[in-house]
Amino acid sequence: MRYLLLMMLATVLVCGGCSKSSSSSDDGGATDTDTDTDADTDTDTDTDSDADTDSDTDTDSDTDTDTDTGTDTDMDAGPDGSTDTDSDTDTDSDTDTDTDTDTDTDTEMDAGADGSTDTDTDTDTDTDTDTDTDTDTGPIVCNLGAYSGDLEITTQSDVATLAGYTSISGYLYIHCPSCTDLSELFCLDSVVGNFSIQLNDTLTNLVGLSNITSVGGWLQIWDNLTLTNLDGLSGVTSVGGVLGIAYNDALTNMDGLSGITGTVGGALVVANNPVLTNLDGLSGLTGPVSGSLLIGFNTILTDLNGLSGITSVGGDLEIAFNDTLTNLDGLSGITGAVVGDLWISGNYAITDLDGLSAITSVGMELQITSNTALTNLDGLNAITSVGGYFRVWSNAALSDIGGLNVLTSVGEYLIISENVTLTSLTGLNALTSVGEHFRITQNDTLANLDGFSSLNSVGGDFDIYWNAVLPDCEACDLLDQITTGPTSIYVENNLDDTCTPVPAGCP
Repeated sequence: MRYLLLMMLATVLVCGGCSKSSSSSDDGGATDTDTDTDADTDTDTDTDSDADTDSDTDTDSDTDTDTDTGTDTDMDAGPDGSTDTDSDTDTDSDTDTDTDTDTDTDTEMDAGADGSTDTDTDTDTDTDTDTDTDTDTGPIVCNLGAYSGDLEITTQSDVATLAGYTSISGYLYIHCPSCTDLSELFCLDSVVGNFSIQLNDTLTNLVGLSNITSVGGWLQIWDNLTLTNLDGLSGVTSVGGVLGIAYNDALTNMDGLSGITGTVGGALVVANNPVLTNLDGLSGLTGPVSGSLLIGFNTILTDLNGLSGITSVGGDLEIAFNDTLTNLDGLSGITGAVVGDLWISGNYAITDLDGLSAITSVGMELQITSNTALTNLDGLNAITSVGGYFRVWSNAALSDIGGLNVLTSVGEYLIISENVTLTSLTGLNALTSVGEHFRITQNDTLANLDGFSSLNSVGGDFDIYWNAVLPDCEACDLLDQITTGPTSIYVENNLDDTCTPVPAGCP
């Protein structure tokens, strides 16, 4: 069975505070080297009565390393009145190397018998070398314009690659299991290509992305284990392709997407978010979804009210396996044809389909399956045709299908099976043709086929079997009514009866 997840599938904005410089006394990123050399020569002449030679050499080497880290925090007003807080870290590393060489030479000549004088020569040489290395990491300035090409961020250090850039001309993929901080991306205001935030196991928020206003391709937020919200995307107003939010184990809401208005350029997918309670963050979407609308496997999702502005679907409409979803009222704005499939499957708490009441046709398959609390199909009362399969299967509480009263044709199979409380098919009285197979099976309480009073054409097999209280003669009477087809007949294991004579063509 194919279920929901088939498709699992430059204006420079100088942001608030990012043009400010640090208040640190060092310039960011500077390296200074100072070398001082002092040479002193002292010459002393004295008269000494001693005759001796004295040589004294001293060498002194001294190395000092100083590291100074300072943090500056600036709060600046942005162009929209908001405030921006910059934190600067200044790291100064100073290395001083002093090398002193002291040379003292004393030469003494005593007064001799001839009355000569004593000469004392003292030479002092001092060499001092001072090396100062200063490293300063200052604030990010949003002045680099557009980053050219595509970029995939896979490590925390990769994030700095886009620091200072205001846009990226290609795709941006943040696929980083170890990343915890995206704040260095705060200069970005647009992603021209696709934007994927996926497989980030330790990322809890999207702080740093709040200046992004547009995504030209699709926006995919997928498989992030600890991401709790999407607030960092609050600046996004448009998405040019698919919008997909799926497999985010800790995501509780999508309020961060409330700035997206109008529509998205592709499909809308919200799937496998086990603690997501509502779709209110999508309430800004209005008009058509050009692709499919797929909502599935969101375990505690209770309603679809955030989708009330959507007016049509260009692909499939599938609402499947949302265990606590009680109604489809949020889809009531969708009118006209669903171009692809319409699937309502595995929503165990849903009781009616009233939110679908403005849909008039289904281009491909219509599947109403495994909705255990569903009691009727009244919400399908405007559908006149189904282009592909029409399957009503395993809806344990479904007792009648009266809502199908304007359906006139099914292009492929019609299958009504395993609806254990279904007692009547009244409501299908307008149906005239089934393009391929016609199959009524395993409906334990179905007692008659009166609902098919207008059916006259079956293009494939005619199968009625294992309906415990349905008399065989009901099937045989319907066969007599059909003027075109079927290609084969299988009527077995229903309630044996004494219907005589057996209509022509019936076993």
